[in-house]
Amino acid sequence: MSVLGYTGEMIIASQERADQEAVCEVNCVHPEAVAQARAALPGGQDVETASAFLKLVADPTRLRILSALNTRELCVCDLAAVVGLSESAVSHQLRLLRAGRVVAFRKVGRVAYYRLLDHHVTLLIESALDHARE
Repeated sequence: MSVLGYTGEMIIASQERADQEAVCEVNCVHPEAVAQARAALPGGQDVETASAFLKLVADPTRLRILSALNTRELCVCDLAAVVGLSESAVSHQLRLLRAGRVVAFRKVGRVAYYRLLDHHVTLLIESALDHARE
């Protein structure tokens, strides 16, 4: 067996041990902890709305667009240049982000300028990117 194969098997075995260690070995429920956690759960509609929002911003292309908008308001042409996509592709993504209430726009003559809708979007983007960098 090659060293690489042996190392790969060791990694797999190590991961399997870690997976087994990461679960309870006995079935024990802590009623007080369960009750407290249940009381803190958000409502069904809030979960659905938040989940849809997270799915919307989880797309890499849309996250790049949102990151660019996190710096300043940009027109569609500028956004296309920043993210390296066609204006049509950027417009399509912006349409989805607008529908999801993530961005807003204003028109100046024939130019559409986009910005993040509110501070919550900014915080989410910054938190996600900070987490990725850790």
